Amino acid sequence: MVAERHLDQDPRIEAALLELRALIQARYPTAAFLTFHGDDPAGMYLQATVEIDDTDEVVDVIIDRLLAMQVDEGLPVYVLPVRAA
Repeated sequence: MVAERHLDQDPRIEAALLELRALIQARYPTAAFLTFHGDDPAGMYLQATVEIDDTDEVVDVIIDRLLAMQVDEGLPVYVLPVRAA
């Protein structure tokens, strides 16, 4: 549990999640967001619920920046796009 709390409080991870959220929201202003700690792989997740049929379009908006965060910056952040019901 200590590691989970530490991820939640890391300002670099918090800033990364806010940046990813802003990128998605700029393209999908009605998107709803939820952040949570996940275990597979371990890290912080940003769930983006969007009113769109193909969630790959959401990934297209953030993939370059997300990969830079993960690979270049070593941040355990992940985005999970979900279609609105």
